[in-house]
Amino acid sequence: MSLSIVLTLTGMTVMLALFTALRRGISRSREGRILAFAALVILPAVSVWAAFEEHLDRATSTSFCLSCHVMEDYGRSLHYDDASYLPARHFQNHFVPPDHACYTCHTDYAMFGGAKAKLYGLRHVYVQYLGTIPKPADIKLYSPFPNETCLHCHLGARKFEEVSGHHRTPGALAAMKSGKTSCLSSGCHDIIHEVGDLEGSKMWSAPKQ
Repeated sequence: MSLSIVLTLTGMTVMLALFTALRRGISRSREGRILAFAALVILPAVSVWAAFEEHLDRATSTSFCLSCHVMEDYGRSLHYDDASYLPARHFQNHFVPPDHACYTCHTDYAMFGGAKAKLYGLRHVYVQYLGTIPKPADIKLYSPFPNETCLHCHLGARKFEEVSGHHRTPGALAAMKSGKTSCLSSGCHDIIHEVGDLEGSKMWSAPKQ
């Protein structure tokens, strides 16, 4: 839902609520009571729902994720001019949508995850306003990165199924698919954001459209 629709609904809600409040005798008639109910219950509920949906959709955008100061270095890490950095390789080659790059690989983050993830999200709000914000290099995942996030794109792809590194030992591919062996294991895809490497690293710039 677009922001303009949300603003229109909010404006209508405010105007109708004011109209109902100023016309005190309006609720004496059946039509007036229906109008008052719409102004004070239905339209506010619809406006809140529309605003929440708009915000939820915006929260999946890369620009929203990187609008937080502590995340800026993670945004810069998407531009490493080195294919060994996993997020940079995915971002620069459009293996993930550039405008939703963060959400594509972190679909279980905060409000998008389960109950525990939502509690972590509340903790982030507390830290943001009342706690001590950690340095970017000190930020860690609460739990190991799940293979399912990788597999929802790569499972069945020829490059994933047939690449020699996935068949070095018997049962290696099956172990990855079951999550027994992490895709981010040492010696596999273990070079991720590595924000501590930013200083002095060569960066890639997207070509101008």
